[in-house]
Amino acid sequence: MLDVLVIAPHPDDAELGMGGAILKMLADGWKVGVLDLTSGEPTPHGTPELRKQETAAATEILGLTWRENLGLPNRSLEPTLENRAKLAGVIRQQRPRWLFAPYWVDAHPDHTAATKLVDDARFWAKLSKTDQPGQIELQGERHHPERIYNYYCVHLKQAATPAFILDISDHWEQKLASIRAYESQFITGRPTEPPTFLDQLRDEAAYWGKTIGVKYGEPFHCREPIGMSGFGALI
Repeated sequence: MLDVLVIAPHPDDAELGMGGAILKMLADGWKVGVLDLTSGEPTPHGTPELRKQETAAATEILGLTWRENLGLPNRSLEPTLENRAKLAGVIRQQRPRWLFAPYWVDAHPDHTAATKLVDDARFWAKLSKTDQPGQIELQGERHHPERIYNYYCVHLKQAATPAFILDISDHWEQKLASIRAYESQFITGRPTEPPTFLDQLRDEAAYWGKTIGVKYGEPFHCREPIGMSGFGALI
């Protein structure tokens, strides 16, 4: 059973969008899992075997509680009934309190499909009587995560307006190390003159940190109201 399940369209999206948050939650003793929906391949410099090795290395750097891949097709991810049932089954199995999904506005069709799939599977995971004739049977006991939060890992040039920003200053270097593990994606074949891709990631994190008066930050959104029990955790 997980406290948090991060759902990523491809291996590396969780690290890019919320690697700092994952590290912060793990440091606080939370059980955090990542479910990659696809292999992420083909890519210009990657292979399925290499991507698995890089994912394993990034997983070890983060120290994740659990990580699996749902095995859905890369580049043609769709929120079908079959895929919804598969994801709902994982949610029932892991029983997380919170889900994290990509931000819902993006140029990458896999990312927008993933967010739709998470929304639909969260609803299906709470259904009862799925063993009736004409129903798609779901494995496991019904479960309904309390919230879906959205992380930013977008392929669209836009000025984001997040609901909140998390201070990840203490975890930036480890987040960066987990991203560097995907050498085929972010180092091989990339321009070496600054600003490199990794330089840009650092600058983005510094920008979000500056907005809340810290060194590095990660932005998040949520379609539902965010509740507070007090002001003690506010910066």
